[in-house]
Amino acid sequence: MPVVRSSEAVTHEIHGARFVSYATPLTGSKELCAWRGEIPAGTDAPAHTVNREEIFHLLVGELLITLDGRTERISAGDTVIINSGATLAVQNPTDHTAISWVTTSVGLTAELADGTVITPLWAN
Repeated sequence: MPVVRSSEAVTHEIHGARFVSYATPLTGSKELCAWRGEIPAGTDAPAHTVNREEIFHLLVGELLITLDGRTERISAGDTVIINSGATLAVQNPTDHTAISWVTTSVGLTAELADGTVITPLWAN
C-alpha cells in the first residue's frame, strides 16, 4: 500500500511559490498527482496555460485567481476548477502565506506567455 509520509514529500520551488509533492507516479500514483501549494505574501505568479484539468482548493488564506481573464478573490474553503486549456494566474496580495491543495492528472504541463513550457515534477 503506497503511503507517502509528510517527511517523505518532495518540495519544489518556482516563481516564489513552494509545491510539496505527495502523489505522483514516483510515489505510486498511476493517474493522479496531488500537492500542497504554499503561496507567500506578495506573490504575483505569471499567467500560464495548463494542458490538464486542475482542482485547486484553498486551505488557508486568500488569493486573487485570474482564470481566462476573469479575476476572483477566493478564501479558505473555496475551490477553483481549472479546465484544460485555461490560462491561470495566482496572486497573493495579503500579508500571510496561503496554502492550497491541488489535484490533476499525470502529465500536466504549463505554457507561459513567452511560449516556455514547464513540465512540473510535482505533476508528472
